[in-house]
Amino acid sequence: MTDKIMALLALAVLIAYLGILFFYVPRVDLGVVIGATLLLVGYDFLFHDRRLRAKEQAKADRG
Repeated sequence: MTDKIMALLALAVLIAYLGILFFYVPRVDLGVVIGATLLLVGYDFLFHDRRLRAKEQAKADRG
């Protein structure tokens, strides 16, 4: 549970940093890079834990 809280805190800090960066440097190309970054971080946040659980479950099933 602590891992999820720390991950959410890190995600919130990253979003705040990128939001401040985009607010003070309002460029379209920077916005695209920030958007791509947030999409990759969101994907990793949502699916990383599921992959780990599936791998642990497979290991438990084998042995």
